[in-house]
Amino acid sequence: MLNIVIDMPVDDEKLQLLQSLPGVHVTKIDPREKPERLPDELAKKGNVLFCTFPPTNINDCTALRMIQISSVGYNQIVNIGLQERGVQACNAQGVFDVPIAEWNIAMIFQLARDMRGMFRNQEHKIWDRSAKFQTEIRGMNIGLWGYGGIGRETARLAKAMGMHVQTLVRDRVKERGHTYCVPGTGDPQGALPDRVFIRGQETEFLRDLDALIVAVPLTQQTEGMIGEKELRALPPHAFVLNPSRGPIIREEALLRALREQWIAGAALDTHYHYPMPPEHPLWDFPNVIMTPHISGSSQSTHFKRRIWSIFIENVRRHMNGDPLWNELSPSQLAGQ
Repeated sequence: MLNIVIDMPVDDEKLQLLQSLPGVHVTKIDPREKPERLPDELAKKGNVLFCTFPPTNINDCTALRMIQISSVGYNQIVNIGLQERGVQACNAQGVFDVPIAEWNIAMIFQLARDMRGMFRNQEHKIWDRSAKFQTEIRGMNIGLWGYGGIGRETARLAKAMGMHVQTLVRDRVKERGHTYCVPGTGDPQGALPDRVFIRGQETEFLRDLDALIVAVPLTQQTEGMIGEKELRALPPHAFVLNPSRGPIIREEALLRALREQWIAGAALDTHYHYPMPPEHPLWDFPNVIMTPHISGSSQSTHFKRRIWSIFIENVRRHMNGDPLWNELSPSQLAGQ
């Protein structure tokens, strides 16, 4: 018997499907009443855990064999001993590819046509038909720093709109293996970029861009990796979009780049403080769009259905001894 413990919002149809699997016993915990630690009996008997954050007594979960988290970021399960115990751990990669890619394209439109400026004009009843409000995005050169699921779906949309796409990756663009992908989206074969740059070619990658999109997770290696050198390498007409994690771009370097006009503007969905305090200077730049980490979240249109699809498929795969979707490697679980 595979004992499954769930403290996620329930998709009734998917739950029935899960419960119909042979050899499965499901225990649900209302996420609104979730205790910080699992009751002792559940901790000792649970083989599979479906959650966003692990319980504080994860070390007491001696029968645990698999954990599925509902977020793409996985810092909450880094260095908690899972890899040493042989526990398989999977994240929600792919669930937010579509909404975040759509945010990326929406922000390119907004920045290119200075929609904030047009909205200000509307509020003040100003009739201004300046050329800066009429910029086409077709033919723009978009740079994706990272080429995971979000980067690939952004590339697909950008190419469909006539933009040129280049990406910066560690060594090469690879085919995607056992990773969840919404059918009909993304670039599973890695064939869409017009140009591919590798580590060590950052300056060459940045120097001709019209927009830089940060599309890497926050790790020890990526925190602060975009600083003054990288921002100065961009053309002064380029925009910076960050739907990934705020600290990947050094805060003071970004502020200086905006103040001294090394770049033309920015769209930021991830930040340095939660919430961003009202006195923070990023609020005041007329060429910066700030959104409150909503490009992709648990309130996104299809989040619940997609994360449950990943989980049920991974339960099946776990029971059959097949490779799991979105399984994190030992080095990832060690924060490397």
